[in-house]
Amino acid sequence: MNDSMLRNIKSPEDIKGYSFEELDSLSREIRETLITTVANNGGHLASNLGVVELTVAMHKCFDSPKDKFVFDVGHQVYTHKLLTGRYDRFSTLRTEGGISGFPRPKESEHDPFCTGHSSTSVSAAYGISVSEVIKHSDNYTVAVIGDGAFTGGLTYEALNNAGRNKDARLIIILNDNEMSISKNVGAVSKYLTNIRTTKGYFRLKAGVERALNHIPLIGETLSAEVYKLKTKIKDKVYNSNMFEDLGFRYMGPVDGHNIKKLCEVLEECKNIGSPVLLHVHTKKGKGYELAEKNPSVFHGISKFDTDTGETVSKGANFSDEFGKYLCELASKDERICAITAAMSLGTGLSEFCNTYTERFFDVGIAEEHAVVFASGLAKGEMIPFFVVYSTFLQRCYDQLIHDAALQKRKMIIAVDRAGFVGEDGETHQGIFDVAFMNTISNFTIYAPATYEELRHDMYRAVYKDSNVIAIRYPRGGESVLPADFKPTYDVYDIYGDEDAKVTIVTYGRIFGNACTACNNLRARGKAVRVVKLNQIKPLDPCIIEILKNDSNIFFFEEGIQNGGVGEKLALRLLEAGYKGEYKLTAVDYCFVEHGSVEATIRNNSLDADSMQNIVGGAFVG
Repeated sequence: MNDSMLRNIKSPEDIKGYSFEELDSLSREIRETLITTVANNGGHLASNLGVVELTVAMHKCFDSPKDKFVFDVGHQVYTHKLLTGRYDRFSTLRTEGGISGFPRPKESEHDPFCTGHSSTSVSAAYGISVSEVIKHSDNYTVAVIGDGAFTGGLTYEALNNAGRNKDARLIIILNDNEMSISKNVGAVSKYLTNIRTTKGYFRLKAGVERALNHIPLIGETLSAEVYKLKTKIKDKVYNSNMFEDLGFRYMGPVDGHNIKKLCEVLEECKNIGSPVLLHVHTKKGKGYELAEKNPSVFHGISKFDTDTGETVSKGANFSDEFGKYLCELASKDERICAITAAMSLGTGLSEFCNTYTERFFDVGIAEEHAVVFASGLAKGEMIPFFVVYSTFLQRCYDQLIHDAALQKRKMIIAVDRAGFVGEDGETHQGIFDVAFMNTISNFTIYAPATYEELRHDMYRAVYKDSNVIAIRYPRGGESVLPADFKPTYDVYDIYGDEDAKVTIVTYGRIFGNACTACNNLRARGKAVRVVKLNQIKPLDPCIIEILKNDSNIFFFEEGIQNGGVGEKLALRLLEAGYKGEYKLTAVDYCFVEHGSVEATIRNNSLDADSMQNIVGGAFVG
């Protein structure tokens, strides 16, 4: 790998004196590094390849960390990290103890804001820019936001506020690659396409403004008057530009892979001195043919072969199995619909999308809307499945209360990536959903450990349950269970010595670890059993009856302790007069950092060895 230039860059200052030809060479080195590193570690490739030149140009024109860069979602910051002193550690990307795949303030002063979810950058950047105004600073704040994020309503709330403040040195860079994770949908995508087709007008406008501003003494005043006149007549000649209507000076579209042109336009944006929106057109996956042809596949990818693009096969997974069975159900029941928030590929809905087009809805990055939309479908006697990652479901708490549970409509929330997700780290761990759903009435939650159990839960949700039903399942494959475990698919199962007074209680993926720990202890002559909760909300009263006479109860939970199932069970046992010892092992008041799922489970004492050691303490003495 040729990295002769890149290895010498210790800070953005090191590229200030580079010629544009040298910056083009640097960009090629960066792409080689990105491809090699993501092939070894997994990560977000296509989005990062698309912003190499843009990021280089930003660091050429601005002075980070004095000038602040806020990257929407944050999964496109790899080039930024390489240019801000993290090249030496870049091979550790997304590994335990290594650098994060997202912006992380405690990792570098060049990361002012921790991001991981879409559509937040304009709000954050506007807040930073206002703080600079209050401090009488001349620093700039730059937000980089993809066109996919414009399907999220928070973006418009921020634009509506930010455009009014003419003192803010705020530059919004719209990275328009016509993609989010799945292909963009809706009216906003069409609007941006229309702007791209009228770029000649905007280039002419920018040229006239530059010429007027260079006229001595009267140039700036004349330019301002022409701008006012243009605003009055533009609707007579062209369609209104939404961004200028919101108060931004619009620049672009600009080729996002031409560093020289980008630098010229960025310097113009700096000179305006009030909120600017720069429209940049990029190609997702740029420079790696396989990623250019299949940007969705290479958006977030596990380790792969750089020559073929093929990943190491990991076999079946919960997402795919969910998608298959949903198609089976839909083939027999025309009421069943599927909703996704720009994640059809990641949530296993590709087959449903292609087969049941009229019943498939990609609402874009608008999870809150998805829940209310599902409620409307339910009112119309449909049975909607909203399929969403646990981390993104967090955005829907208000809607889950007011527009789902309160309405008493049947909808099914398929909570993908529940529990630890591994390398994506703090912003993506699915450890909060149980706690916040536990607070909502008219809610049922299932936590399958196997694909067959997932099928049973889906069928029960469609044909037996009412109101809102959540089915949560982890990233990756099913638990490996003992051959002698015989599931009942009831609200609970018991494995091990049924009459034992030392009990492990758990649910979901880590049930397999609990069984292993149980068997290891039994092999040493210890009487232990495992109670598996299949339905974790509401807790069936029979669970209390089963446990109330035990001497020791050990609850292991792949989620946060505060508000989780283990805490709720402890309260129920206390109310029932339980006198034994109760120990809860769960995530305790912290954000879980990146690393493999296996390492994260071990670090949180949820692996079989840790369980065995913790439970074994009940037999000491």
